[in-house]
Amino acid sequence: MDFRKVDFGKLRELIGKVPWESRLRGKTTEESWQYFKGTLLRAQKQTIPLGRKDRKCGKRPPWLNHETLQDLKNKKESYKKWKLGQITKDEKIRKAKAQNELKLAAGIKGNKKTFYQYIRSKRKTKDRVGPLLSEEGETVRGNLEMAEMLNDFFVSVFTEKSEGMPNIVNANGKGEGLEDKIKKEQVKNHLDKLDACKSPRPDEMHPRILKELIEEVSEPLAIIFGKSWETGEIPEDWKRANIVPMYKKGNKNNPGNYRPVSLTSVPGKIMEQVIKEIICKHLEGGKVIGNNQHGFVKNKSCQTNLIAFFDRITSLVDKGEAVDVVYLDFSKAFDTVSHYILINKLGKYNLEGATIRWVRNWLDNRT
Repeated sequence: MDFRKVDFGKLRELIGKVPWESRLRGKTTEESWQYFKGTLLRAQKQTIPLGRKDRKCGKRPPWLNHETLQDLKNKKESYKKWKLGQITKDEKIRKAKAQNELKLAAGIKGNKKTFYQYIRSKRKTKDRVGPLLSEEGETVRGNLEMAEMLNDFFVSVFTEKSEGMPNIVNANGKGEGLEDKIKKEQVKNHLDKLDACKSPRPDEMHPRILKELIEEVSEPLAIIFGKSWETGEIPEDWKRANIVPMYKKGNKNNPGNYRPVSLTSVPGKIMEQVIKEIICKHLEGGKVIGNNQHGFVKNKSCQTNLIAFFDRITSLVDKGEAVDVVYLDFSKAFDTVSHYILINKLGKYNLEGATIRWVRNWLDNRT
């Protein structure tokens, strides 16, 4: 997508004039999602031109702006001025590069992706996956073969689906009820936090488009999220993911030293955040989460955990007491969580039945 030439005004007009409530009434969650997705993608095609590479010169360097291109084209006509030193091609290029680097540095907080792309382009060595060593000790270099090896390894460390997933849809928990509908403002808050520089996912939804059209898309998304929560139906697009192998440590030839990062649907991830808020609110209200829990708890982090830890240790040392510390690290902890046990635990803590059903269906048949 060429965002330099996008007509956001026209795009907002096309999406904003759709009567979403009536158009989505009577449709299932999947049908509502497909209608919203199709409407947005068709509007994008009308208002966002696709960027194309210069066939003659290949990819244009980021510093080669329109002004510099024009100067290069007029090089022969401006030769006398260039020769007299009033302005030189090299000087213009240096200025263009310097301006580009200053712009990248100034905008790093809001656009880290472009900054790091520029840094990577200047590095002499590139971060690549592999080559990998097979179990037979053979070196594998082909992209397809390496992808299959990594996929086989990632699958091997995941817990297989348990037969007979518990059915707790009629749980009698007194958690968050469906009368607390998912509000438009709640969706807007999540859309506003999106990183517009991220790439689109398998559903072709670009974070920048969703953020630019925050007023126009928050209503249909709130309707779709509400239907998904009430029925437990998860759109197929939300279960699809692009898997990127990320190197952790050790020998790069060993597939076991890579971890899979799933790039999933942005609206799907927002819905996950909404469900997480519902679950956390219920657990915090029931005093299920203890004060010593710092991971994945709002307003807590590794830093707060370390502060509490060091406070306790230094207090004991000051009293002259002996201190022993034992560290435990569960290998592949998230990958090997039993879905069956997880769903049962949610039911044990009296979470509302519809939320449990949503989580159960979200875990099922992911690709």
